[in-house]
Amino acid sequence: MNKTIFITGASTGLGKATAKLFQEKGWNVIATMRDPSKEVELAQLANVTLLPLDVTDLKQIRDTAEKAIAIHNIDVVFNNAGYGLMGAMEAFTEEQILKQLNTNLLGVIMVTQAFIPHFRERKGGVFISTTSMGGLLAYPLHSIYHAAKFGVQGWSESMSFELGLHHIRIKTIAPGAVATDFLGRSLDKNSHPAYTELEDKLFAMTESMMSQAVTPEKVAEVVYKAATDDKDQVTYIPTSDAQAAYDRRLEIGSEASRIEIREHILGS
Repeated sequence: MNKTIFITGASTGLGKATAKLFQEKGWNVIATMRDPSKEVELAQLANVTLLPLDVTDLKQIRDTAEKAIAIHNIDVVFNNAGYGLMGAMEAFTEEQILKQLNTNLLGVIMVTQAFIPHFRERKGGVFISTTSMGGLLAYPLHSIYHAAKFGVQGWSESMSFELGLHHIRIKTIAPGAVATDFLGRSLDKNSHPAYTELEDKLFAMTESMMSQAVTPEKVAEVVYKAATDDKDQVTYIPTSDAQAAYDRRLEIGSEASRIEIREHILGS
């Protein structure tokens, strides 16, 4: 009997690449997105079901989880929906801050909560969430993004204890630069005159990093590995840039790493 993965944020980028890979591997795929009527490619694939889901809508989370479970027993839930927010905290609106935390942190938590009883009854399952290297170390002008991604990382580690009692795994995928439209559709950039020098340097550095990005298909392969290897392992780092940065942080310690990042970006 085919296994089934439930994916949030499946309309583009890593979510879509993961949906296609698992479908190719013979899985049933329940691909969710805010507006499934706009999705053409996934709709044409066998064993792929499209469902509407805005992860900031608590009622829709519950309703869509119930619909998904009624269609197939779910083996893997991949929390992938998210967006970026870059700029000085002074520059953000209240709405942007709430959207970031509601999408990237609370959405992950509430989608997971909706599926825990199903996994517990089945005595198994895997939760996977896209964090980023931004869940392992911090950069300037990403404060709320880091708040969400560090939150998912710490929450996942804590959840591993209670879920482990029921043979349920919980994992994070922490890539660096991935070649998606993150700098376009998925990113809010706010400017503030008090931080112009830092903004200019960081935005230029980010664009340079993205020019060296790996494809979402390469990261999807690591999602598949995390979903199927049955390892008691929370964090998977699928890109060399993220691995190198995290290794450096572990090598020199968090405080020295913070100072090194500041010097690298600002030169002081």
